[in-house]
Amino acid sequence: MAKVAGIATNLRGIIIVAPWVIYLAVCDLALSFLLLVKIFAPDLVYRLSSRIAYSVWKWIQVIFEGYNGAQITFSGDRLPMRESAVVVSNHVTWADFYMIQALALRSGMLGQCRWFAKIQLRWVPFLGWGLWAMGMPMVSRNWMRDKRELQRVFSGIVRRKWPTWLISFSEATRFTPEKYSESTIWCKQNGRPQPLHLLYPRTKGFVTTVQHLRKAPHVKAVYDFTIVYQHKDRFHVAPSMWDTMKLPDISNTQGYRFHVHARRFPLEDLPYTDEELAKWLEQRWVEKGEWLDALKSEWASK
Repeated sequence: MAKVAGIATNLRGIIIVAPWVIYLAVCDLALSFLLLVKIFAPDLVYRLSSRIAYSVWKWIQVIFEGYNGAQITFSGDRLPMRESAVVVSNHVTWADFYMIQALALRSGMLGQCRWFAKIQLRWVPFLGWGLWAMGMPMVSRNWMRDKRELQRVFSGIVRRKWPTWLISFSEATRFTPEKYSESTIWCKQNGRPQPLHLLYPRTKGFVTTVQHLRKAPHVKAVYDFTIVYQHKDRFHVAPSMWDTMKLPDISNTQGYRFHVHARRFPLEDLPYTDEELAKWLEQRWVEKGEWLDALKSEWASK
């Protein structure tokens, strides 16, 4: 019976997701053609690509929250509608994208999300070209090498006043117990505080982003998102990518909890030197870890 149920669940996932995958391929093709137009009409391409992105991301969000019954809860600051911001978050799994997109959708900024992506994706036919056309920062995590790419992205936001959520996972990789041990060792060797339940953040990208986007009058804030999961009684355990697409009633029947804690910091209140900005991000991660630890105790007591 269990085997039959597993086959039925996988088949259900394929039926639900297949139309979205086909639509995604069509959208990537359309975005690739927009890349040719971008040289002559960058503002038009940004608007069109944002509308395409909205349709793609809204559809997958409907699959996760609507068809599959994911119940995402929120806490923290109320985010203004349609406000441009720098967004930082911890990184646990594929489902993190749903968590951030849920907030973006509710804030009227889903189509304007722009994510830091690996530069290798640029050369993937259609997919990479589409990301490039959308204005996604394509980086190698070597911030000196990425300087020209970041200037390209920042110039559109600053000079052309493109509305955006510029999103980065500041830990640069997904959380695992092994990576947590490596982070702890590094922090001890370098005299840094190790945040609870998190990896130590990489600060150079954040500092570069904030220093450039201060020049954009419409970018008003830094949003700090803390993403947390629980599966039954196991804290910080999230579903796999395929599970998020195939499992019915993923919250009530399957026992997954999804939560995002949002904090909003006016950009004008952040420190101005690179060193102080790095310390600022470090302190946010320490606070995030303490918040996660308190939430773990709270959920365990229920």
